[in-house]
Amino acid sequence: MTGKEWKNKLYFGDNLNILREHVLDESVDLIYLDPPFNSKATYNVLFQEKNGTQSAAQITAFEDTWHWGIETEEAFQEIVKRGGTAGVLLNALRQFLGSNDMMAYLTMMAIRLAGLRRVLKPTGSIYLHCDPTASHYIKLLLDGIFGAANFQNEIVWRRTSAHSDSKRYGRVQDTIFFYSRSTAFVWNPLYCQHSPEYIEKFYRYKDPVRGCYRRDHIIRSASMGPRPNLAYEYKGYTPEWGWRVKREKLEQLDKEERIEWSKTGRPYLRRFLSEMKGTAVTSIWDDILAVQAQSKERLGYPTQKPEALLERIITASSNEGDVVLDPFCGCGTAIAVAERLHRRWIGIDITHLAVTLMRHRLHDTFANELSPYEVIGDPKDLASARALAKENRYQFEWWTLGLVEARPAQDKKKGADTGIDGHIYFFDDLSGKAKKIVVQVKSGHVSVPQIRDLNGVLKREKAAIGAFVTLKEPTRPMLREAATAGFYEPEYLCENRFPRLQILTIEELLAGKKVEYPRLGPAATFKKAERKNKKNPGQMKSLLDRAA
Repeated sequence: MTGKEWKNKLYFGDNLNILREHVLDESVDLIYLDPPFNSKATYNVLFQEKNGTQSAAQITAFEDTWHWGIETEEAFQEIVKRGGTAGVLLNALRQFLGSNDMMAYLTMMAIRLAGLRRVLKPTGSIYLHCDPTASHYIKLLLDGIFGAANFQNEIVWRRTSAHSDSKRYGRVQDTIFFYSRSTAFVWNPLYCQHSPEYIEKFYRYKDPVRGCYRRDHIIRSASMGPRPNLAYEYKGYTPEWGWRVKREKLEQLDKEERIEWSKTGRPYLRRFLSEMKGTAVTSIWDDILAVQAQSKERLGYPTQKPEALLERIITASSNEGDVVLDPFCGCGTAIAVAERLHRRWIGIDITHLAVTLMRHRLHDTFANELSPYEVIGDPKDLASARALAKENRYQFEWWTLGLVEARPAQDKKKGADTGIDGHIYFFDDLSGKAKKIVVQVKSGHVSVPQIRDLNGVLKREKAAIGAFVTLKEPTRPMLREAATAGFYEPEYLCENRFPRLQILTIEELLAGKKVEYPRLGPAATFKKAERKNKKNPGQMKSLLDRAA
């Protein structure tokens, strides 16, 4: 597929199946993944209120502990039967760990890492982001699947400067493993600006025109050994071990006034600070902070990584037009940065909630600059919507809320049902306070009492409008009952009024129908991603340089 034919892709589903069914062999240039694992945690998507406090509304996006079961056993046997280093390693790990949650996690990761290696080009690289919980085991898997010889770096990201842990040292770092598919991988060296301390110490001399500079050696030292072809006299000076450059180069440097003769008669090379690339980025990244609570970048997703982190990875290990894949893309930082840096991209996530967040982020960030993309795996017609509802009603609910641009209200699996599945917020006056729409989603039987109940919820929540979204067709009595709720009439839109209780079917939403409400002010339901311009094609600049 050529660049003109390419369309970026956002997949809903299990990344193992997506990789096998949709991603071609050796078609991806760079992979970044931040797979979930923390044996004591369940990831919740937490939405912050306008005052910055954490909302009580939370959604279990996925349970982060993977348990041993028939699917894990099948994956284990598949890897072992393939043989090779990975199979031997996984078998040995099971003998050591047993069939516990950690082993289940490693097995499910092993089969996915094998799939990721298949789709990676020979010139490609993979960055796997993890915490200390399982990093030592993950390193073994990566060695077994990608080859120990293709291990390039263990990057330590210092994500915070302070953290207090009881009876142990504070955990402030994550690990990012960097592997290549072969020795011929894409690599663009990155630099950051020298620190003020470094500049003060080494760039102690000043030129009135070209600014600060330091003196560097232009003659060879004894440790470098003699070079007969560089042993020549210049302006009466013949170094014992020779020069570091040929005469033609030395003459050119002197002509450019880059050679400085000390009082002792020893020559030095002037290196001007303005011409230096800076300090090469090392494997310890302590200059990129995690996404802060009040940051414009923060969208409320619990594992959201800073764009600066992904910009560094994508800039170093890919070129413009290359394909970047994130198989656990969450709120989509990797694909957002790939879009901004003129890369093509593939994002995969197993929850419709994440897909909804990514779509909002992409459109908010890039607006009309956004490259064409398609969402694959979400229902496109009534039959597939029914199939999703039958398979997983929570996923159906999150997908439906995405259709009406509502944010999920609470975790039904954890708490009592309050009669609210989602919220939509909007502004229609000058008070600065958002008005609320409560949303209910029904995939099964519907009846008049449910409409009466929603009317009660409307009053209890002091909501402006209620939206009842149903997979099945509503009955006439339901429509009549909804009509009795009357209209919502905004103070500043005297000629407009909106049904206070609206019934919408999935079929209507798929055909383009929307919840009716005032749309005067900015969207208030999801935190709006910061608007950013895409970088000019050909521009290569480390975010560190920009931030320094």
